[in-house]
Amino acid sequence: MPHTDYSKVYTHAPEQHPNLLLGSLQLLFWIVFRPSVWRNHLKRIDPALDPESQSWNRVKRRNFDLWVLLLQGYLILPLLLNLSLNLLLLILGKSTEKFIFNVFFGTLISLVVGVYFGVSVNLACGLFISIIESIAFGIAFEVSVRLFAITIGIFVFWLGFGLYKNNNREPINVVFGKILQRIGKIANIITLIWKLMRFVAFVPLIKLFNKLLYRFDSVKSKSITNLLRYHSAFWDEWQHRPLKGLEKHLILVMERNPDEGKAAIKYLSTSPQRWAAQTALIEMDTRRIESCADLEAVRQVHRDLATSELELETLVSSLIRSFNRFSEDVNAALNQATTYNQRLSLKAVADRLDAVSRELTISNDEYAIRLQPISIRWSQIITNCVEELAKASELRQEIDSPYITGIPLSEQQEIFVGRTDISVRIEQLLIDRRRPPLLLYGQRRMGKTSLLNNLGRLLPNTIIPMFVDLQGSASRTTDYSGFLYNLARGMMNSASRQRGLTLPSLTREMLALDPFTRFDEWLDEVEQALEDNTVLLALDEFEVLDNAIAKGRFDEQDVLGMLRNLIQHRPRFKVLLAGSHTLEEYQRWASYLINVQVLRISYLQEEEARQLIEQPVKNFPLHYEPDAVERVLELTRCHPCLVQLLCNEIVDIKNQQRPGSRRLATSKEVEAAVPQALTNGSFFFADIQNNQIKESELKVLRFLAEKGEGITVSKKALSRDFPDSFDSSINLLLRRELIEEAEDGYRFQVELIRQWFAQK
Repeated sequence: MPHTDYSKVYTHAPEQHPNLLLGSLQLLFWIVFRPSVWRNHLKRIDPALDPESQSWNRVKRRNFDLWVLLLQGYLILPLLLNLSLNLLLLILGKSTEKFIFNVFFGTLISLVVGVYFGVSVNLACGLFISIIESIAFGIAFEVSVRLFAITIGIFVFWLGFGLYKNNNREPINVVFGKILQRIGKIANIITLIWKLMRFVAFVPLIKLFNKLLYRFDSVKSKSITNLLRYHSAFWDEWQHRPLKGLEKHLILVMERNPDEGKAAIKYLSTSPQRWAAQTALIEMDTRRIESCADLEAVRQVHRDLATSELELETLVSSLIRSFNRFSEDVNAALNQATTYNQRLSLKAVADRLDAVSRELTISNDEYAIRLQPISIRWSQIITNCVEELAKASELRQEIDSPYITGIPLSEQQEIFVGRTDISVRIEQLLIDRRRPPLLLYGQRRMGKTSLLNNLGRLLPNTIIPMFVDLQGSASRTTDYSGFLYNLARGMMNSASRQRGLTLPSLTREMLALDPFTRFDEWLDEVEQALEDNTVLLALDEFEVLDNAIAKGRFDEQDVLGMLRNLIQHRPRFKVLLAGSHTLEEYQRWASYLINVQVLRISYLQEEEARQLIEQPVKNFPLHYEPDAVERVLELTRCHPCLVQLLCNEIVDIKNQQRPGSRRLATSKEVEAAVPQALTNGSFFFADIQNNQIKESELKVLRFLAEKGEGITVSKKALSRDFPDSFDSSINLLLRRELIEEAEDGYRFQVELIRQWFAQK
């Protein structure tokens, strides 16, 4: 069976039938029932035909499709309609003497008047179109204004000429005037009759028609084409009331043919029947969640859930978004490199599922009752996996590696150590009456995001961290509504995660008309929910937002002005920016944020690094010889990412040994772990080379790396070998904390980084 492109079946811009007669009738159908399709058809022929276009005089006269349209509108349709009307009169017993004359003259008048008003975009045309609106069953024909005063020919003289006696001898302008007056009166009557007929006869028939379509689709073979496409929701644009049963038909089609179901839902998502699309998506997502019988299904189901993308403020949509996050978190947990971190992350998901289950127990909502046992089942599936991982680890007598490399540490991960000095300094600045904005500055992968994730357990409960990662959707949106919506969503999620605080809701629709004013009003509501607490709004990777401003997606005065206003006029909000650049490198920020207090985050304190090596978690079974610990410190210089990288490789080496010799690490094994650390940590080192320095700095680093561990190269030697770029290169490398000044020269700060550049 050939593949069907359902986007061309469920569309507001279908192709016209190639047959002239059928295509003409199709035009009439579009004008009466699908004005949006009619508008799109005009624009497809020539954009200048768009009723909202101001360039009617730019229509391309040599356009073949335009002449087909003129032929159908000015000749074929008037002829068909006049013929049909007069045949009806003939059947009803009217005189046959003037049949041919009436048809011919009615069509001629339609042509003349249609062309006249079609090219006269003036008051007369506007009056005429308004009359047409009344005559044409109360339907808005404004889409016909430009070229298709053809509609005039179709309807006006179909009705007018059939009712006007042709033996009138009065001048043509008087004839037109009388015709228009008479049609105006009749049109008002027809409008009332049509609305009454539509309500009394047409609507009930359509409802019956829709029910029959659903009944036929329910009993027919799955291989036969679905009849959903003929449902009135897809061709009657004047039906604004909910069409009951449409959601069931959508669900039926989505089960049988997901591609067709998706196309139908996409079509309905912008129509008055959007409710049916949303209801169908919610039901299908609920069924997908219910069908998850094992861990693999749980970890994959988030890829198929569509409700999570809908901005609905209902209990069921909120529940489905929660299950979507549970699935994503299970997938992320299973992608952890070590079984220890897999167990830790999975247990956190199971605990959250148990909490949701308890909440659902007291709800009488239909979907809450359905999803409550599912939350219990998911929790049990995940708990069983945690137990299996623990048994497998115990059976192999392996050392569980708690180390995490390449991604920030979340608040659930016990391995986070140190940074108490920075958290104390943050707390001091938060109570400063001057309310200065804060900048957490440090090189990439130095632990900025990990610190922000863990501020909730480092700061007092009266301070509510609201962490927003600007690398996410907040800075990728193209308008202010999207930016502020994602900013608010990040704040809400963080407040809930860090302090269990539920903030007032804010949807994208609420921001549509006046985003900044509505966001400011939302902040008023947030302040009321805070009681006596203080908010620390932490914006990570502020450089990404600056890049969006530089590209013109956002205006700096709008965005940075909003932040400045928040700092100056909302004393219960404190703003902290985090990034790997100072504000001196981003002058636009410096001009808006005055008196910024810089918090520098760098290497761990030596005692903190020792704890990370020897006791990253409670009862860590691996012990180190003193020389081995010292060697790890020498190689990493207490860099948090590199300590975890190297220690993870040491654990891996120990797990390959016999159980009797796994519990003690030597300096020899530390050295053996270095090559593997350089390979598996290439993401860290390559980022330095590709994103933090240029070619001139790379040459300097390679020159220094070749000299060996701990070797200092004199300034004289460097300036001699790099005369053109010495000053600029050295300054950048010092700022990136890659080299340091020693005696009368420079050397690498971190030995592992030196070794990586030496081998390259």
